[in-house]
Amino acid sequence: MEIKRISHWIDGKPWVGVTERSGDVFDPATGAVTGRVDFAAQSEVDLAVSAAARAFPGWRDTSLAARANVLFAFRELLNARKKELAEIITAEHGKVLDDAAGEIQRALEAVEFACGIPHLLKGGFSENVSRRVDVYSIRQPLGVVGVISPFNFPAMVPLWFVPNAIACGNSVVLKPSEKDPSASNWVAELWAEAGLPDGVLNVLHGDKVAVDGLLTHPTVRAISFVGSTPIARYVYETGTRNGKRVQALGGAKNHMVVLPDADLDLAADAAVSAGFGSAGERCMAISVVVAVGDAGDPLVDKIGERMSRLHVGDGRRGCDMGPLVTAAHRDRVTSYVDAGLAAGATLAVDGRDVPIDGSPDGFWLGPTLFDHVRPEMSIYTDEIFGPVLSVVRVPTYEAAVDLVNANPWGNGTAIFTNDGGAARRYQNEIEVGMVGVNVPIPVPVGYYSFGGWKDSLFGDTHAYGPDGIHFFTRTKVVTSRWLDPSHGGVNLGFPRHD
Repeated sequence: MEIKRISHWIDGKPWVGVTERSGDVFDPATGAVTGRVDFAAQSEVDLAVSAAARAFPGWRDTSLAARANVLFAFRELLNARKKELAEIITAEHGKVLDDAAGEIQRALEAVEFACGIPHLLKGGFSENVSRRVDVYSIRQPLGVVGVISPFNFPAMVPLWFVPNAIACGNSVVLKPSEKDPSASNWVAELWAEAGLPDGVLNVLHGDKVAVDGLLTHPTVRAISFVGSTPIARYVYETGTRNGKRVQALGGAKNHMVVLPDADLDLAADAAVSAGFGSAGERCMAISVVVAVGDAGDPLVDKIGERMSRLHVGDGRRGCDMGPLVTAAHRDRVTSYVDAGLAAGATLAVDGRDVPIDGSPDGFWLGPTLFDHVRPEMSIYTDEIFGPVLSVVRVPTYEAAVDLVNANPWGNGTAIFTNDGGAARRYQNEIEVGMVGVNVPIPVPVGYYSFGGWKDSLFGDTHAYGPDGIHFFTRTKVVTSRWLDPSHGGVNLGFPRHD
C-alpha cells in the first residue's frame, strides 16, 4: 500500500517544503499505516499566519453579500460530496460510515447558520440621542484567528468554528488533530472551489509545536479549541496570557439520570446509543447512567441485552460500532476496564473479548458495561473517552442531582422520566450547560450554541450559533454628528446627552 504524504494547506495550495518531523496516520480498522502527516515547525506556523494576515484586509472589506455567496457555494459543494468526506473520516478515525455521515450533517447546520451573515452582523442604531447626534454599533472582524480541533470529529468541530469566523470577515489558521488530518485538507480544497480567496483559510498540521506557535504568535487574535480538560486549561491560560481571546472547550463526564417512572426501554436504547456511538469517543457521550431507586436492575438487564446485539467491526462493512482511533488510545481505555474490576465494580458486559468483523490488527475494544460503580472509582472520576459505560445506583432524585452537581465537569446531561415536574425541576437545578429531557445527547442545533459549564469550558463564550458570531467579532460604537448651519460655539463642559 502506498503511504500518502499529508501536508499543510497554506495560501490556497498544498505546502511542498521539506519537513523535519512527521507522524503516522493509521487505518484504525486494520492497524495499517496509510499516511505520514507533516508536523509544522515554527517556520511553517509563521508562513500560515503570514498568509492569513495578507488575506485579511481584502476579505474584511469584501461585501457581506459576496461573503454569503461563498458560504452558500461551500454548503452546496459539501452537501453534494458528503459521502466522499464520510469515507475519509471512517478511513482515519474508524467511526462507522453512518456516524461519519451524521457528523457531516450536523456540520452543515453550522454552515447554514453562517450563510445568514448579512442579518447576523446587523448592528443597532439610535437617532437623536442628543440634538442632531446619532449613535450606532457595528460588529467587525478580529483579524487572524486560530482553530485547534480534536480527533473525534475531524469535520464537524472545525466546521463549528471556521464558517462563522470566515463569514464575520476573519482569516483562519486551522490546526486539526494529527491523528486524522485528511478531512481538514479536503475541506480546505472545497472552500477554495467555492471561491474563498487564497490565504483566508490555512491548514497547519502538527503537534504541540504548532499549538504553541499559534497560542503565542503576536498576529493571532483569537483561539478556538476543543479537547481534553487539561489541554483546554493550558490553551486558555497560555492564549490569554499572550493577549488573545480564547474559547477552550474541555472534557466531560456526562450523566444520564433515569427515574423509576421512565420508559425503561426508551432509556436503555438511549444509553446504548449515546454510550457506544463512535466507540464512546464523543465529548457528549453518555458515560454514566444514574439509576434512581427501583430502576436499577431492570435497566441494567435491558442495557446488557441491547449491547449483546451490537455488531462491532470495520466501519465500512455496515457494523454498529468501529475501532478506537489508535492502539495507544485503545490500550488506555482497556486499562480502565482492569481498574474497574480491581476497584470492585461489577463487570456486567466485558468488551475485551467480543467477536470482531474486521482485521485482528485493528484497534478493537467492544462495548463494556460496569454496574455498582462508586464515585471514588477511576472509571467514574476520569474521562475515559471510550466504549465503557458505568451504572451508578442512587436512592432518590435528590441524590442523583447531588451526584451530577458534585462532578467537576458540566458539559451535558440527560434525564429520563415521564414526570414533567421532575424534568422541569432537573433542568433548573442541574449545574450543566446542555440538558436533555428524554434526549440522551443534547447537542444544540446550529442556531443555538454549544458549550458546558465548570471544567468543561474555559472562557465565557460557547461555540457556533449566536455565541460564535459574538466570539469572532468585536463591537465598535460610533457617535456621529453632521454639522448644519445652526451649529457653532465652544463648550468646555463634559458632553451631556440632553
